[in-house]
Amino acid sequence: METVGIRELKTHLSRHLKRVRSGARLVVTERGRSIATINPIHASADVDWAHQLVAEGRAHWGGGKPTGARRPAKIIGKTASSMVLEDRR
Repeated sequence: METVGIRELKTHLSRHLKRVRSGARLVVTERGRSIATINPIHASADVDWAHQLVAEGRAHWGGGKPTGARRPAKIIGKTASSMVLEDRR
């Protein structure tokens, strides 16, 4: 693990975060004493449920960002925001 002081971290935050993104683990020090660690996160664990839906055929993903519904849902009745506003009166 590499160490980095607080001042160096603040001055070159983008550079250090780029290193973390590539897999490096950093120990943050204050006056020579370790106070924190910065570790990369593994995003794949956060979206395993989405990959499972695609594998089961219950969802489709083309690899891009979501664009929203082609035909937005029509609101029937009152919206939640209008009910909140009525309640406040």
